[in-house]
Amino acid sequence: MSVDLRRRYDEGTRREAVALFENGLGYGPAARKLGIPKNTVREWLFTYRAMGLKGLLSMGSKQARYTFEQKCDAARAVVDHGVAISDAMAAYGIASRSPLQNWCAAYRAGGTEALRAKPKGRPKGSGSKTPASRSREQELEDRVRKLEAENAYLKKLGALRAEETLRTGSRPRW
Repeated sequence: MSVDLRRRYDEGTRREAVALFENGLGYGPAARKLGIPKNTVREWLFTYRAMGLKGLLSMGSKQARYTFEQKCDAARAVVDHGVAISDAMAAYGIASRSPLQNWCAAYRAGGTEALRAKPKGRPKGSGSKTPASRSREQELEDRVRKLEAENAYLKKLGALRAEETLRTGSRPRW
C-alpha cells in the first residue's frame, strides 16, 4: 500500500488561516501559529486574496481550465500594464500563481501565440508503418530490390576474387 507523502490540510485548517489573515497576520506568523510550512500558507494567502474564502476552500478539488483569451488578457495585464500578480489573479479568477507566472514567461518569450494550447501526444503519421498497411505489390517490390542488391554484391565479390587470383596466381583465402 502506497502512502501519499504530500500533506493535505483540511478545511478547518484553511479556515483558521483565513481568520489569522483577517486579524492582520501575514503568512509567516500564520504558518508558525498553525505549524505548517510558510510556502503553503503563502499560496493560501494569494488564493484567498484572488478567489476569496470559497476559492481557498475548493483548492485541490479539481484542476481549473482557462481559455486562451483569459490567459492572454491576464499575461498582458501583468507584463504590459504592470498589474500585480495577486491583482491579476483576482481580476481574471485565476486560483493559483504558478500558471499565471508560466503564462507571463511564455508571453514574454513568444507573445500570444506561445499561450495557445498545443496538441497532446505523438503527431499522426510519425509512427512506423504497420505491415498490414502495405500492399502485397509493395512488399514484392521491396523483396526484388533486396535480392537485386544481394545479387550485385555477390557479383562484385566474385569479380574481386577472380582479380585476386589473376594477380597472385593463387586463390584468395577469404
